[in-house]
Amino acid sequence: MKKEELFAIAEQWFQSQGWQPFPFQKKTWKAFLEGKHGLLNAPTGSGKTYALWFPIVLNYINQHPTYRTKHTKGLKAIWITPLRALSQEIRQSAERIIKDLNLPLTVGIRTGDTSTKERAQQRKTMPDLLITTPESLQLLLATKGYDKMLRDCNAIVVDEWHELLGTKRGVQMELALSRIKTLSANLRIWGISATIGNLEEARQVLLGPGSIAYENSIMIRAALDKKITVISIIPEEIETFPWRGHLGLRLLDSVIPIIKKSRTTLLFTNTRSQCEIWFQKILERYPELAGEMAMHHGSINKDTRIWVEEAIRNESLKAVVCTSSLDLGVDFAPVETVIQIGGPKGVARFMQRAGRSGHRPGKESVIYFLPTHAIELVEASALQQAVVKQAVEDRMPYLNCFDVLVQYLTTLAVSDGFNPAEIYREVKSSFCYQGITEDQWRWLLNFIVMGSQSLQTYDEYKKVEIADDGKFVVTNRGVAMRHRFQIGTIVGDANLIVRYQKGGYIGSIEEYFISKLSPGDVFTFAGRNLEFIRIKEMQALVRNSSKKTNKVPSWMGGRLTLSAQMSQLLREELYSARLHPDQQSNSIRALAPIFARQGKESLVPGPDEFLIETFKTSYGYHHIFYPFEGRFVHEAMGSLLGYRISLLSPITFSLAFNDYGFELLSDKEIDIQAIIDNDLFTTSYMLEDLQKSLNATEMARRKFRDIAVISGMVFTGYPDKGVKMKHLQSSSQLLFEVFRDYEPDNLLFLQAFRETFEHQLEEGRLRLALERIAGQEIVWRACQNPTPFSFPIITDRLREKLSSEKLADRIKRMTALLMK
Repeated sequence: MKKEELFAIAEQWFQSQGWQPFPFQKKTWKAFLEGKHGLLNAPTGSGKTYALWFPIVLNYINQHPTYRTKHTKGLKAIWITPLRALSQEIRQSAERIIKDLNLPLTVGIRTGDTSTKERAQQRKTMPDLLITTPESLQLLLATKGYDKMLRDCNAIVVDEWHELLGTKRGVQMELALSRIKTLSANLRIWGISATIGNLEEARQVLLGPGSIAYENSIMIRAALDKKITVISIIPEEIETFPWRGHLGLRLLDSVIPIIKKSRTTLLFTNTRSQCEIWFQKILERYPELAGEMAMHHGSINKDTRIWVEEAIRNESLKAVVCTSSLDLGVDFAPVETVIQIGGPKGVARFMQRAGRSGHRPGKESVIYFLPTHAIELVEASALQQAVVKQAVEDRMPYLNCFDVLVQYLTTLAVSDGFNPAEIYREVKSSFCYQGITEDQWRWLLNFIVMGSQSLQTYDEYKKVEIADDGKFVVTNRGVAMRHRFQIGTIVGDANLIVRYQKGGYIGSIEEYFISKLSPGDVFTFAGRNLEFIRIKEMQALVRNSSKKTNKVPSWMGGRLTLSAQMSQLLREELYSARLHPDQQSNSIRALAPIFARQGKESLVPGPDEFLIETFKTSYGYHHIFYPFEGRFVHEAMGSLLGYRISLLSPITFSLAFNDYGFELLSDKEIDIQAIIDNDLFTTSYMLEDLQKSLNATEMARRKFRDIAVISGMVFTGYPDKGVKMKHLQSSSQLLFEVFRDYEPDNLLFLQAFRETFEHQLEEGRLRLALERIAGQEIVWRACQNPTPFSFPIITDRLREKLSSEKLADRIKRMTALLMK
């Protein structure tokens, strides 16, 4: 068939829907049908799904002219989605085209939610078009005969590539693609990405630097002007001394009119516990919303999540309180409004969430920003600027993730075995492993066959054998089974299933929260008050309770940090408070009382100033520093500075930090002038000092737990018999200590330190922040009392020790004293 005839099929379908295809969609169809690979950059709600389902279908029609009478079954295209929640949406789009064009193609989903029966059916006959996740694709590679299954696959689409890039799930995809490229001669690889700062690098990571696929690829940008309107919810009265978490719920009444005037509103929170709290508090205050409001986050059971998603589409819900579980690509046309509760900490995340409203080409997206403490209004102003400037973060790809590679090699050995020379070529062609040396490769092969040098006497680490034909294979059924259970790179705390005593699955909660409960304790979860009965076989048994409670599960890793892009925008907005009074946003103007008090007690810094404040309270001597660089950088910088000060004179500190600054609290005063005179913010010897200051070994030990799980050195247990987190911790710690003492050149041991510095402590950002401070004038203010800027940091320290009611009372008394 000629290209024009194929295009006519697509255009007629668009006309039948009352639509007109966009130029970027036509460009994608053309490039795909010409055999090109590519990366499509398009905003959410712009029709990017149809930009790639259509050429896949048109290519099938072109290659099978007799498809109406003769259809060859088998896998023809794979669509990768990072979120299971998106799979139904993607399936519906594909089925709509297939039905309207009367094609014999079948569409299937294979994720963690797919039943065992359906998986078995898929093994016999794969669907023509498969929607799956990175983990489930790896499981396919662990299936015997996977090469025949994938041989005729001529398209892989990686959706939401910006979400996978810069994560180990992205590395999993790189490895899978390196394998399938070899198996399928006519494969086309396409990524779909929202805007990120390093789009060109994103294409390289997807296709492999310098590869044939990369050379024969195209970047397509959808030139669609998406209008995003950001509205700050500004409290009527601004507290001069703000503190985190308090203001958010005080503004609850401002949210209700917004919900009532919209068809459907999504309220995004940053953490699951915040999601639970807001859902409860709205229903307590406005019980009439019962039945019209729901909650959605990753720990709630699948059936409830799907019900909520369908209810949004059917317009039967006025509001949904949710987390990042609804961030990506789900097309909810009825959503008119989005409310972001608290700073989203990143521009890309904010714009992604904004795009959930007005999710149609040409429609305006409206997002309200609700601050959880007053100074977050600076973030609101920064986000308004980001939308105007289209300033979006880079996503930094991983390099040399040996834990993921060990898992991948075992996966190939579990299925049909692998030839090391062939797989080495493939692995080296990927972005992550482009620098891998032959020595490192030999070490990894030795590791999966013998266990590491120091573990050779233990058979449990000898998973792979070398067959007579030189192939690396797993022959032990138990090893294969355990490996399949553990495929994946998302390592969290051990989850316990929450069930009613008489049956009925509610969701899952991390073990450490449940371990703090006693039988009879009541907690809030999935919008219900539940009484804890007991733990039985990794299940928390509960019953409904009418008692009120303040216990809400908190999930580890809930605290986000400001991105580098967001930090820079935040500083610029803060400087505008002093430099450009005539050009200030409404959010910055609203903070005038705070800035006035800050100026009276201390200083609102300008672009050439770095502020240090000191004051004394009954807790001791407070020394506060304001880099405005995000909590991770502040944790590292605070530890580094504390260590360097202790070299001048022996002193001990406790450290507190938030996104704006950090505090060193001690029982005696520091000589700030000595810090300035001795150039303690220098980048010289930064890495060495960091390692001594932070107890980098302790942080690397924690990081190593994840590496040990991903590489399969530690088994997390079978689905109904998980291994307790403390056992995982002790097993991985034991291994860490063995490698530290007897095998310090172990690649996985060294990786733990590298990842600690590169990813957790953001060593690169820390270095840039110190260089920036070196070029600023250090302004030291010896204050009589805490200042508005320091107040959120010093009250956050109290949060760890006090319940929310006691904390509120304590802060009320502190504020009253300061306002005298």
